[in-house]
Amino acid sequence: TDQEPELEVEVGPTLGVRITAPIRDPDCTSEEEEQQPYPALAPVVFFCIKQTTRPRSWCLRMHVSMLVILLNCVTLGMFQPCEDVSCQSEWCLILQVLDDCIFAFFAVEMVIKMVALGIFGSKCYLGDTWNRLDFFIVMAGMMEYSLDGHNASLSAIRTVRVLRPLRGHQQSMRILVTLLLDTLPMLGNVLLLCFFVFFIFGIVGVQLWAGLLRNRCFLGEDVRTHPLNADLHPYYMSEEGEDSPFICSAPRENGMLRCHDVPAYSEGGAECSLAAPPRGSALIGSPPVVGGASVNGCVNWNQYYNVCRPGDINPHKGAVNFDNIAYAWIAIFQVITLEGWVDIMYYVMDAHSFYNFIYFILLIIVSITFFAAILVEHG
Repeated sequence: TDQEPELEVEVGPTLGVRITAPIRDPDCTSEEEEQQPYPALAPVVFFCIKQTTRPRSWCLRMHVSMLVILLNCVTLGMFQPCEDVSCQSEWCLILQVLDDCIFAFFAVEMVIKMVALGIFGSKCYLGDTWNRLDFFIVMAGMMEYSLDGHNASLSAIRTVRVLRPLRGHQQSMRILVTLLLDTLPMLGNVLLLCFFVFFIFGIVGVQLWAGLLRNRCFLGEDVRTHPLNADLHPYYMSEEGEDSPFICSAPRENGMLRCHDVPAYSEGGAECSLAAPPRGSALIGSPPVVGGASVNGCVNWNQYYNVCRPGDINPHKGAVNFDNIAYAWIAIFQVITLEGWVDIMYYVMDAHSFYNFIYFILLIIVSITFFAAILVEHG
């Protein structure tokens, strides 16, 4: 029989010790190693199924999930639940059938992965974080189908559908997500400084403008009980309502709008200019017309909105104000996003002072500087 060649190693120049060891051919592998085409995975699952055993060997070779994930993204983007709430149209039914097929594929894929990888263990299905996300999405879908028709609200469960595109967890996506999570601790000091600066801006806003965005022009006491003003609102409101409020400046403030800036009342496209008739006059017995119309014109009731005082409502249904630090942060966040920040600045300038624009310009400059520093440091 052929003997394996031996490697002779001489240790020490004077001792003359020789150590012989067999040289192993790198092309020679054991039979057990040849049966493991995926060394990184568990060699045996379910106590008896090896990597080369059918159907596990078929499950390890399936790579069609990316196409189904792309199809799922398209179908999710084409759903229009507001236009067809009960899903009776033909298009909605087609999308529903596609969604059912996609869910069935994901459920079958989960079972296939469990067969291929095993369920429990460090190298098995539930040992990977991305696979646990897959398991959660499939279980949420099963719960949705099981509760359908039982008068249960499924809106919260259906929102899990948006996580389905995350199932395309290729190696490149894993690297990007891991890199993003690793950079978050590095942003701690920058975010802490950013929080401190915005906290200072919030305190300044509360000290200067707390309650001012509630200011409205109310009717005076002498006009409030007049017989002809029954249809008038307690305070002046434009045609847009609270979507575009008239925020006045109190006498002690230096804002840009006063109650005498309220536009004149108009009827039929013509501005009214008359004063309100005195009590007991002949106009009181005239036909009841809004504004007290007469042959000489109509009454400009808006001129009696002359009392500027705080009301009960802040702009945008109470969302925009500086009454406390929490609402101030909401307003600051809206300003730094540059979405509707001009309206907030005009509200404050109308109620307090023209020079308040300096506050908002500085806030935007500081926020842009912080974001630029973050991009430069970690970009």
